[in-house]
Amino acid sequence: MRCAYAARQDPDDPLSGLEVGDLPEPETPDGWVRVQVRAASLNHHDLWSLRGVGLPADRLPMILGTDAAGATVDGREVIVHSVIASPGWTGEETLDPKRTLLSELHPGTLAEQVHVPARNVIDKPAGWSFAEAACLPTAYLTAYRMLYGAAGVAPGQRVLVQGAGGGVATAAILLARLGGAHVTVTSRDEAKLERARALGAHDAVASGTRIAPVDAVLETVGEATWAHSLRSLRPGGVIAVAGATSGPAPSADLNRVFFRSLRVIGTTMGTLAELAAVRDAMVAGGLRPVIDSTHRFTDDDEGTTAVRTAFERLASGAAYGKVVLTR
Repeated sequence: MRCAYAARQDPDDPLSGLEVGDLPEPETPDGWVRVQVRAASLNHHDLWSLRGVGLPADRLPMILGTDAAGATVDGREVIVHSVIASPGWTGEETLDPKRTLLSELHPGTLAEQVHVPARNVIDKPAGWSFAEAACLPTAYLTAYRMLYGAAGVAPGQRVLVQGAGGGVATAAILLARLGGAHVTVTSRDEAKLERARALGAHDAVASGTRIAPVDAVLETVGEATWAHSLRSLRPGGVIAVAGATSGPAPSADLNRVFFRSLRVIGTTMGTLAELAAVRDAMVAGGLRPVIDSTHRFTDDDEGTTAVRTAFERLASGAAYGKVVLTR
């Protein structure tokens, strides 16, 4: 089975461990389904796996990828939910202490097929391309949960999105505007700020700029933006944290947190029900995911080059929206 996988791990040069080749197709466990992958989007999770974070070396080689859209053996067009609960778990899957994402314990989506529990698929929206559908399972699900699950954003509230170009950030702009929020976005890149304005951000400002106090901050950057996130909140405001791409925050600034009654809420991915909810909200609102670029993953040298080009695009930080592989 042709796939893109982590063969080795290097914290300083993650792409050195990326390989494209053939690995045996895994068997389909009882209660699982096989999905023929038509498109898969990349995430920073893939780079972390190649760095050796969250993926033990004894599980290599591991097929990468958490996001996919494709078709089951009976022709049903689906989106894959990548949060895999442990056997016997009956509660919310994101709270299962033994949960994993595809490509951590079970082979991921950057392959001809992916195998998932039967409950881990939902219908692809009619009229959406597979590339568009493959953008939802991580970035859009995470942004939706941050906004409406963790932060509880209501119409008319002010939201700050730290970082203007990533998959979660672009998703957050669209989804916050859809929910009637006032959206401010930051970036060090003026071109990304301009694109954020075109996407619907009310304000797009240089990173660290003092802004009017906001009700909620969506934080995925970490160290580089943490102090600004805390300073930007009104008393009683909330930071929803779903990542730290620039490193962990250098100081929690607890004096500010308790004196201003601030809340910090961590969140990871989302549930199957939330994935269906964000899909339905976007369809009802006439929204489509923002795609930076698509790359054709064919079973030849050109396909191998396409995979590496896609990963280089993701790693460069220059992408605006999602980077997608199609088959």
